[in-house]
Amino acid sequence: MNSQQFKELMKKKTYIEANSEAHLHMHEAAQRARKITAEMNNTFRTAEELRGLFSELIGKKVDDGFGLFPPFYADYGQNITVGKNVFINSGCCFQDQGGIEIGDNALIGQQVVIATLNHDLSPEKRGSMLPAPVKIGNGVWIGAHATILSGVTIGNGAVVAAGAVVTKDVPENVVVGGIPAKIIKVIGDK
Repeated sequence: MNSQQFKELMKKKTYIEANSEAHLHMHEAAQRARKITAEMNNTFRTAEELRGLFSELIGKKVDDGFGLFPPFYADYGQNITVGKNVFINSGCCFQDQGGIEIGDNALIGQQVVIATLNHDLSPEKRGSMLPAPVKIGNGVWIGAHATILSGVTIGNGAVVAAGAVVTKDVPENVVVGGIPAKIIKVIGDK
């Protein structure tokens, strides 16, 4: 299985059985992602060098407005899409097998976790997984230590408060916070 075939399965939210061809592909791709992220994380890199390594990781060129403060970790790497002028702060972990899309002008705070896989709840099938993409809109700000779970869409202009755990879609132009995250403010309201 190649990465394009795998990404097609992920778009269809195909159940990944433990030890299947797709599961084995994930493990092989993780080796590649770890190698590239080790290059990012283990010595000083200029902004230009980091853009180059991140582009290599995701298999697409990022724009000159992209910024990243290492360390950064990705389980797969090849299923991340970023818009223009995106900033990712240090310590973020992206489990991107199911797909992560980040819109223009998004800010991702320190140690944010974005997860796109859920393991099967049955103990006998716990090694199997169900993917679902995470979509982050334009102008979104995700605060430090937030966790975004699989299948979540965050609307344009929304803010995720520090430490929040986002389990459901977030509308545009609201602030969400807490565990699980709930709307705590509409942006523009006093």
